[in-house]
Amino acid sequence: MEAAVCRSPYLGPDVGAPSPALAEPAAAFVTLREQGELRGCIGLMRFDVPLWINVRDAAAAAALDDPRFLPVAEPELEAIDVEVSVLEPPVELLDPAAFEAGRHGIVVEKGLRRALLLPQVATEMGWGAEQMLDAVCRKAGLSGSAWRDKDARLLVFESVCFGEREPAGSVDQSPTS
Repeated sequence: MEAAVCRSPYLGPDVGAPSPALAEPAAAFVTLREQGELRGCIGLMRFDVPLWINVRDAAAAAALDDPRFLPVAEPELEAIDVEVSVLEPPVELLDPAAFEAGRHGIVVEKGLRRALLLPQVATEMGWGAEQMLDAVCRKAGLSGSAWRDKDARLLVFESVCFGEREPAGSVDQSPTS
């Protein structure tokens, strides 16, 4: 993120080759916070790209390209906290009653509309399952109850979340087998 904000070239890990875990393909979201407030959040659902590349690209996009915010400026960098969510591949949710707020992230697709909320959003907002499902639909530009429509597609995923500081209201997001 810092290299992107400062417009300096960044080609890869600072020290040698990436660890095997970082070289494995995995999707990632990067959330930026400044004084606890959201400052940017972008994710890349590229499950065929090495994790370190997805994190690098998502961090740069969260800092510079989140349309909800002005780009992060160099003087802000010291105040920015970075949180990374590594996503498991989503699976179709056939029964909305099986959705577990705080454990599952959710994707809704209906027509050309699509949106995603990370698992920790439910915890941060104090939402239950129906509130989370309503919110992801609204984020997609649909009515809150669109998840109940037979032509809406729901997918769930789990994620592992880590960052520079412990997120407020965080819970263990490690996947369970």
